[in-house]
Amino acid sequence: MKEMKKIAADTLSLLGQNGAEKASVSVVQRQTREFNVDSGKFSLFRTLYDRALGMTAYCGGKRGSVALNRFDADSIEKTVRDCIAVAGSGKADPAFDIAPYAPPQHFTLGATECDTEALFVRTQELLQTIKEKHPKILVEQMVISHVKSDSVFANSNGVLYTRSSGAYVADLTYSAHEGEAASSFFGSSVMLDRLDRPFYECGAIKRELAEVERQLYPTAVQGKFIGTVLFPPSCFADMLWSALSNFADDAPLLDGTSIWRDKLGCPVAHTQLNVSLCPHDDRIVCGERVSDDGFLSEDFDVIRDGVLQSFLLSFYVSNKTGLPRAKNSSGALIVGGGERTVEQIIGGIEHGIIVGRFSGGEPSANGDFSGVAKNSFLIEHGKVVGAVNETMIGGNLAKMLFSLHALSKEREADGTSVLPWAAFDGITISGK
Repeated sequence: MKEMKKIAADTLSLLGQNGAEKASVSVVQRQTREFNVDSGKFSLFRTLYDRALGMTAYCGGKRGSVALNRFDADSIEKTVRDCIAVAGSGKADPAFDIAPYAPPQHFTLGATECDTEALFVRTQELLQTIKEKHPKILVEQMVISHVKSDSVFANSNGVLYTRSSGAYVADLTYSAHEGEAASSFFGSSVMLDRLDRPFYECGAIKRELAEVERQLYPTAVQGKFIGTVLFPPSCFADMLWSALSNFADDAPLLDGTSIWRDKLGCPVAHTQLNVSLCPHDDRIVCGERVSDDGFLSEDFDVIRDGVLQSFLLSFYVSNKTGLPRAKNSSGALIVGGGERTVEQIIGGIEHGIIVGRFSGGEPSANGDFSGVAKNSFLIEHGKVVGAVNETMIGGNLAKMLFSLHALSKEREADGTSVLPWAAFDGITISGK
């Protein structure tokens, strides 16, 4: 860490010497130890190293950013000159700025040292459990890793934050097979800061493996109808991020296309929907402590009781638009649950599907979306009647948030987010 701090300080000094009036620097070093499994068999154990030095210079109201992965003096000096040149070729904007001074802080998070033996045992255990409990599942690829990261963020206002963190990560891609039958592939992921539980019991791995086994012999959805779609937590997260990116993020607010641009403090969703970004939550592993712009991260509400509380704006776009800056840039999504179990929610759906995975293009500016529902199940009269082939679904994200049917009591935590199941009415479902 001492060497990284020196690199950051020296780079800031060089940027100033070369004409930067303000500057910021980030230095990151990562060590990844990983077990690789291909087609259900161990294929590799390796240790990977990577590092990056990013710098941003502000000259005459202009901004330029560059990055490199070499830390020798000659490379840094050359890149500093390149950074100044990039800034000089840009367009001046009074909204460009850096975070003000704050006292230096160091953060230590998660498992900073890897227990390689225990990680191997947990990996073997997961493979064996899948073979025993899910004999139809073929693990096409599995990467079980420990990632240790050290980082420094500094700017010319005297900001200096350092961080050491470590986490265990399990990423699986798999499908079900029986004779000539095969399911669509699926992926599960979980992040942990300790190895006190089997991977199989963490996140949604157990549930998702079982559901993929049930998708071997799908049937086609008949006809086109308006129904209810139930999203499991991971798929719900994808749909929610799609809405937030389309309506609450930098680009749509900066270019004026967001239909939420005048909705701060106004209803944008059903009153039962509560959405927060909370990197300090105990269920978030190695959560963000410093934002991308160099501010100390704070938990905050995006939507509370259906009312828009905050946009997801960077410091620059906040300065540009006059709207408040987001209090973190973490992506640590926390969504409140409801009063009904998943089973009870299914029991209240007359006609609809459970969508395990959604594949679609970018929604339009007004929120219209369409795409393919994969790894899905048909619901008829309150019962799951079987797996279905890939099926088209479509609707409007803004309207969908108001048409919330129910949120589940159950919530799943995968180390990066905490979400319930979510059902929405009024979705167009198109089968054969």
